[in-house]
Amino acid sequence: MSSLLKEEMQKMLFLPEGEKLKNFIEIEEPTQCRHFLCVSVLKNKEVQLCVVQCQKHQSSDSKKFKRSHLVDCYQKIEVWPLQDLVMLDGRNPDIDDPCFLMHFGTVRFVRAVSCAAKYSMARCLAALNSSHCQTPLTLKNFDLTYIEPAFMASEQGDCTVLMRVCFYAFNLVWLSMCPAP
Repeated sequence: MSSLLKEEMQKMLFLPEGEKLKNFIEIEEPTQCRHFLCVSVLKNKEVQLCVVQCQKHQSSDSKKFKRSHLVDCYQKIEVWPLQDLVMLDGRNPDIDDPCFLMHFGTVRFVRAVSCAAKYSMARCLAALNSSHCQTPLTLKNFDLTYIEPAFMASEQGDCTVLMRVCFYAFNLVWLSMCPAP
């Protein structure tokens, strides 16, 4: 589902402006429509973050059949260059909190739909910041074991996190089967 959504946003919003959508997460905002925090790379290789609002609009297919259906309409409502991001604050790494703070000139509060989405965005921003801005991104209050790659094959991001969790679970099961002296 998310790959179809990414494809649709890329085609309708980012491609016409010559941008490439690298990552996005759904976020919760006070208004009723869906919102996404997106990271894209511009033609000049600059990286930007934006909040995209998705609204349903009625459109008709043809005048002959007078059929209508809802179509997603995407609009950027906030935009920041990645080099203006001073710090990404996860607020509290010890609890499952999907909220984080982005420090630009001002502080932008973001509530992701899940903690996994928050970490996915943090991994993407850290990687793009080091490759495009050549500086490490300041991360505060994040569990860095889920962000920094431990070995070369960990570029898959979420798959690595899942693999680590399975490995830890296997070890716990194995240890629980051992008799205690």
